[in-house]
Parts: sequence; structure tokens; C-alpha cells
Amino acid sequence: MGFLSVIRRWALRDKMPIREIARRTGLSRNTIKKYLRAGITEPRFQTPARPSKLDPYAEKLSGWLVTEQRKSRKDRRTAKQMHADLVQLGYDGSYERVAAFVRTWKGDRQRAQQTTDRGTFVPLVFQPGEAFQFDWSEDWAHVGGERIKLQVAHIKLSHSRAFLVRAYLLQTHEMLFDAHWHAFRVFEGVPGRGIYDNMRTAVDRVGVGKKRDVNARFMAMTRHYVFEPDFCNPAAGWEKGQVEKNVRDARHRLWQVMPAFPDLDALNLWLEQRCMALWAETAHGGLPGSIADVWEAEKPALMPLPTAFDGYVEQSKRVSPTCLITFDRNRYSVPASFANRPVSLHIYPERLVIVAEGHMVCEHQRIIERSHRHPGRVIYDWRHYLAVVQRKPGALRNGAPFAEMPEAFRQLQGQMLPKPGGDREMVEILSLVLHHDEQAVLCAVEMALDAGVPTKTHVLNLLHRLVDGTPADQPNVTPPKALTLRKEPEANVARYDGLRTMGGTRHAS
Repeated sequence: MGFLSVIRRWALRDKMPIREIARRTGLSRNTIKKYLRAGITEPRFQTPARPSKLDPYAEKLSGWLVTEQRKSRKDRRTAKQMHADLVQLGYDGSYERVAAFVRTWKGDRQRAQQTTDRGTFVPLVFQPGEAFQFDWSEDWAHVGGERIKLQVAHIKLSHSRAFLVRAYLLQTHEMLFDAHWHAFRVFEGVPGRGIYDNMRTAVDRVGVGKKRDVNARFMAMTRHYVFEPDFCNPAAGWEKGQVEKNVRDARHRLWQVMPAFPDLDALNLWLEQRCMALWAETAHGGLPGSIADVWEAEKPALMPLPTAFDGYVEQSKRVSPTCLITFDRNRYSVPASFANRPVSLHIYPERLVIVAEGHMVCEHQRIIERSHRHPGRVIYDWRHYLAVVQRKPGALRNGAPFAEMPEAFRQLQGQMLPKPGGDREMVEILSLVLHHDEQAVLCAVEMALDAGVPTKTHVLNLLHRLVDGTPADQPNVTPPKALTLRKEPEANVARYDGLRTMGGTRHAS
């Protein structure tokens, strides 16, 4: 570069002849004329294209590099391992050539990601009632006196940008269905299309392009609410950028200013009210007015809200000989008549329903325990074991399910079991709840305990009075003096001997 500058100075400023410049530099006159004619200050030497032994394998190696980029960093093959694999395919070149190809390929890819592949988007416009976007996130909150990790559902209308945030303990199907119902309830209608990523609760398998094997239960939910699911390309979160931004904004608008709550229901109620308040406080940005104003204008374009989708997940279970089924490390009791038989378990976000022969058998409140440091729990319903103790009354004494009976029943049990045959009589009293209202039976037992007569006969008498509407406590009546007996009766059975003989005739022996 300095050498060419000297030639240009001699020729252009000092007006030195070409012959003299050639004599001083040792270059040919044609070369000097070429440099001066081109006006260059730095010579460029083009490397001629030479064939390489790697050329027949370049496409194969590029495909491997694309595949390796999709793997985690720990699982990727090194350039030396790919060179060994190429040797197996017949490549007889050096490793240095393969390493140079890999470096060039990665450099081109990195430059592309920083230029054409980075930040190139098309602005999107949605019509009223056209679509909504859905996404999950993980956040923390103080619930029930402890800080727990929550799975948070974000649903956002694409036109008005109205949004709802709802917290759950899991990202399962039943939670997903429940989040959709509450979102449509708050939005007061259903849009025509839902935009999702390829979450496992919705997509069983991702195919080529837009082809998806949609989960059958998820598809049933979309058909119930009559909207079309639309899935983004893999690792293309910008295709639902509105809800992605909502996930980020919610952290400082909701979670960082959130108080503590006694339970999850109170938290979700606060989230719903806070989201609707933010609609009125936040300007829409693309349209005049706030989000709440645009949502009011969008509501007529939404489909009227249908009935709630029965969003349960079904599992087949077999009842154990101890009348229990197992779900999520916990065990739940089932009526004894279904012991050792298969049943169907319908899983809802807050409850579990056991179904057999097309009818609901029983229902339990669902227990979700995130920590595996504690053993699973057993949830009994003592009524489920009444059929067993009717045949085995001795099991009532130490039966684990009966420890959860109401306090009046347990007090009566404590007074009756020490008596001979008391366990059987106690079982007969408990079995009354199968035919009468449990509160009526409990009231009769409490009245018997208050009266100090804890017997089966007295409990039955009081129960029949309650069922028939007869007052159980008769008022004290003072008889008039005219009805007072002149001669009090005597407890003397000897007088009945006079009936044996009458008029000298013997009638009985």
C-alpha cells in the first residue's frame, strides 16, 4: 500500500516519466500504467478456485452441522468426530480441511443471525374477534404461608389486547381447559382462532411445516368452543409476540406488587380483578382509547359464550381390596361395593370424580403436593366403609377411616364400644346415614348424648320423631287434683293368683 502511494506521488504530483518510475521500482511499464489507470491504492490478489477432496461431502457435512445446532451443547459432535464419520463414508482428506469448513460455516451462520435473520419482522393487524394468543409462564407467589412456584396461563385478545392471567400448580390438560373457560368468561365471548406454541398438552407430534398431530382431548375443547387452533413454527415465539410481551410485562405489573394470599382461589380472584383494572389504565397504542374501550367495541364480534367444556382428563383405575385408588402419590377411598373392580377417574383442577357403570360413584377434593420430600396422603370417607363394618363390626374399633367421623359419632362410639354388643349397635347407628339425612342422624345422636341415654333404641326413637316432625322434647304437664288417685297402685304380683280360681273353679295351672 505504501509502495503504490509512492508510484502515484511520482507520477501525479512530481510528473516523473513512466520509464524512470519503472527504472526505480523494477516494475514493468505496463504494470505501472495498469495501477495508475485503475486508480487503486491497494493491490488485490484473487485466489483461484481449486477443487477440494471435501467438495463431494460438503452438502452432507452442512446437514450434520444444522442437525448438531439443534442439540444441546453437551450432545453436539466435535469437528474431529465428524471427520471420522466422513472417513467412514470414503473421505480421504485431512482433518484441517474439515475444521476450516466448520469454522467458515459457523461464521456465515453467525453473521446471518446478526443481520438478515435478526429482528426482521412483518407488522401484524388483527380484526375484531379474529384471534387470541395463549402462553404459559412460571412465577412465584406467597400462598398459604409459603412461597410456591406457579404455572401461569396468559390469554390475550389480539385486537383489543385485553388479557387475563390465571395461576395453577400444574400445566396439565385440565388446567389448560379451565384457563380457557375463565378467559372466555371474562372476555364475554370466544374469538375465531387461537394462536399457540407447540405445547405438549395441545400437540402430540410436530410434523413438517404446519402439519401437527393435535391432541384429541384438546381438539374436543376447540370444537366445543368453536374456534380454530393455529400453531407457531418451532422456536418462533415472535409469531405470538403479543402474549410473549404480556408475560414479560406481567412480572412488574402483577407479580412484583402482589400481596400474600390464603389460597389459590383468592390469588386468581385478585389476578382477574387486577387485569381488568389494567385494561382501563393502559392505552391501546394502536387505536384511540384504552384497552377497555377497544374491548367494549370488540365484544359484538365475539361468539356468544357457550356452556363450560367438561374439561376433565380420564384415567382407568382399579380399586384395591382396602377400597382405595392411587393418583399422584395420594390415595382416595371408594365405596366398598367397588373393591377389586375397575373404575374410571375423571380429573378436574380442584376435584376428582370416580365413575363406574356410567354413574358417578363418589367425589373427592384434589390434593396437589409439589414436594416429594413428604409421603403421599390417604383421603378417607368413612361412609364408604359402612358396608364392610356391617359384616365385620369389630373393624370399627381401630378402623382408620372412622377416625374422621363427626365428633358426636365418635363420642357415642366411645360410650358404646365398652358394652357387650356395642360395636354392632354402633354400626347399625352409623348405617342410618345410608337411608336418612346425615344431619338428622347426627342431631339425634347429639340429643341422645345430651339426655344421657346413648343407646340405639333411644337414637332410633329420636330420629323417627325428627323425621315425622314430632317434637322430641314433650312439655311438662301438671295434672289437676281431681285426677289424683285415691289409692296408689301397688307392685304386687301375688294378686294375679286370684285369677287362677274363680267361684271354686280352677281356670289355669
